[in-house]
Amino acid sequence: MTLVIPNNKQQIYIRETLNEDLNTRDRDLEAIKTWLRQEPHLPDTWDDICLLNFLRGCSFSIEKCKRKLDMYFTMRAAVPEFFSNRTIMNPGIKDVIEKTNMICLPGLTPDCKRVNIACNALAYESISFADATKLITMIGDARLLLEEHGVSGDVYILDAELQLLKPFIKNSPILFKKFFICVQEAYPVKIKEIHIINPNSFATIILNAVRPFLSEKIRNRIHIHHSMDTLYKFVPKSMLPDEYGGTAGKLRDLKENWLEKVNEFKEWFKEQEHVVANESRRIGHPLNSEDLFGIEGSFRQLTID
Repeated sequence: MTLVIPNNKQQIYIRETLNEDLNTRDRDLEAIKTWLRQEPHLPDTWDDICLLNFLRGCSFSIEKCKRKLDMYFTMRAAVPEFFSNRTIMNPGIKDVIEKTNMICLPGLTPDCKRVNIACNALAYESISFADATKLITMIGDARLLLEEHGVSGDVYILDAELQLLKPFIKNSPILFKKFFICVQEAYPVKIKEIHIINPNSFATIILNAVRPFLSEKIRNRIHIHHSMDTLYKFVPKSMLPDEYGGTAGKLRDLKENWLEKVNEFKEWFKEQEHVVANESRRIGHPLNSEDLFGIEGSFRQLTID
């Protein structure tokens, strides 16, 4: 199973957490659909389940959801290196799949959060960060289609032995900026915890580089673990892969399940390459690269809800 479906009790908890009212949900969804049709630079229609999950990620704030969706479709057009040729048959993505494990674990924490993990599969550094981000957005978009009831938030476990960031930090800092803006301003993700395991000197360098560009709220959500025992206080063993002392199965099998699920949406991903913002039709000032990413070589502070 790719994702465990919340039971009735969990669904009630999730709705309460996300401010989701069954009596007004359809009205809110229709408001977003009407807004899309009225914005000439945005797609006229999109999948209802995706729109609903954007509303959930924005705690059913209509205005906030509009801003997120606008940025989401804008980033699709502005950063083709993250959103084009998204297929597991893409040689670059196949390389990332071979050398890393980046998956959303199937279970739910006691407070109904999903747990995502990123770690090495092979000890290589020759990985394209852009292709890795394509895979990340593919999993993120697949979850927009799969999470029928939403979740209360997301937890991220980053194994500091992951080699992915080394060549990227050294050679492609602009991609780093685009990645943070894309994930935190365009996707309806509620990042509740970030856990760093197997910390090393490189992890310290990365953290010191990233901290100034994150809000105080998210900085306070970063936890560094020198042993797995402290991680287990946040994430039950039953949710974790066997390789990390858990009982959820082997990373290889969990990854294979996700790849099969993502591949089921291959036609959807192909169609989505054309579902993007058209800046020439935006009312007012069309956005350009400097508007979105600032002056190259600088970072603007990012915020997370």
